[in-house]
Amino acid sequence: MDLCNKVAIVTGAASGLGAATCRLLAEAGAKVVGVDIDVTKLKCLEQEVGKAAITRVANVADEDAVRAVIEAAVDTFGALHIAVNCAGVVDAAKTVSKGQPFPRATWDKVIGINLTGTFNVIRLAALAMMKNAPEGESGERGVIINTASGAAWQGQVGQAAYSASKAGVMGLTLPVARDLAEHGIRVVSIAPGMFDTAMAAALPEKVLGSIVERMILYPNRMGRPAEFAGLVRHIVENSYMNATTISLDGGARISTR
Repeated sequence: MDLCNKVAIVTGAASGLGAATCRLLAEAGAKVVGVDIDVTKLKCLEQEVGKAAITRVANVADEDAVRAVIEAAVDTFGALHIAVNCAGVVDAAKTVSKGQPFPRATWDKVIGINLTGTFNVIRLAALAMMKNAPEGESGERGVIINTASGAAWQGQVGQAAYSASKAGVMGLTLPVARDLAEHGIRVVSIAPGMFDTAMAAALPEKVLGSIVERMILYPNRMGRPAEFAGLVRHIVENSYMNATTISLDGGARISTR
């Protein structure tokens, strides 16, 4: 799919992977709708990207809010061709800790945003994409890109909810791609490893250094958000990529802790 004048929704757009994706898609000629719950950072993103972007505050797990975002994209730019799901949380807890079970509220929050929120965007974005005229020899109408994680199969201590949510994202990729193939919509997920984002910045410097030294094969550093965004662009532009999850992790192997 040619990115020029296409319309993309990017969730988790206020920082990290989502913000980098918004910038790159806009630079490539797309119109972008950035979605997040951080009002201040969204305003900064909109000012940075300029007329190629609008932003909306929305919780991806809220059906009405996502519908409103998609309506805003179509009303402002005329259509919706691309959806990139970057919104996510990493709240952690052990299954049992100090005599207390894993907090149910934490489980519901992580699954609600990371998995249910992702599918919420998928199903509503796909509905809008089906209205597009088919493009190119394959008759493509849309591309949906999700964010999974290496934690889906290498979850660390305390990551039961996070790992389950990301494994769920991986698990829905193929069946959703099969559902949407007849409509000319591709579905691909990216499983990033350790990236230099706000989530990682919250960790102590010694912990980060240990992660890089012990877990990442090569290159011996954390991933850069621009590298994630570059893969998003490639997926959009490469019409033969579909129904798969791509690891982007420098060959990382995550240890128990």
